[in-house]
Amino acid sequence: MPNSPSSSSAQGAPPSNWPGERMGFPRTGVGSVARSGRRLAAILIDFAACYVVYFAFFFGSDWASLVIFAIEQIVLLSTLGSGLGHFVLGIRIVKVDGSYAGLWRPVLRTGLLLLLIPALIWDSDQRGLHDVFAGTVLVMRR
Repeated sequence: MPNSPSSSSAQGAPPSNWPGERMGFPRTGVGSVARSGRRLAAILIDFAACYVVYFAFFFGSDWASLVIFAIEQIVLLSTLGSGLGHFVLGIRIVKVDGSYAGLWRPVLRTGLLLLLIPALIWDSDQRGLHDVFAGTVLVMRR
């Protein structure tokens, strides 16, 4: 029955067996989608590093910590493919085809990440809306 609730057209895309399968990423190892625990730990490392810079040089400034975080993300993601936390935990950002993310994608991704809400809504491939809109994915580097 093409119009029954159990048909795949009514449910959308069939479920994947692992995050990134539909995009062609492997289940585990190098190039697999970075899981949520690693991603959370990476952003906490980034926040801690940015706070140290903020506390040392800009303490008391209302927007300095946010600007420091944005600069760190944009510069490191667009040049190295990894923020400090990503680098420490062995993950990197790539386009959904697995290639270099370029400059505008990290800028868009960071801008959306600063809004916080897009980062809290994930798809079945464990990508936040900031990654979905930027066309990026975090994958294992090692």
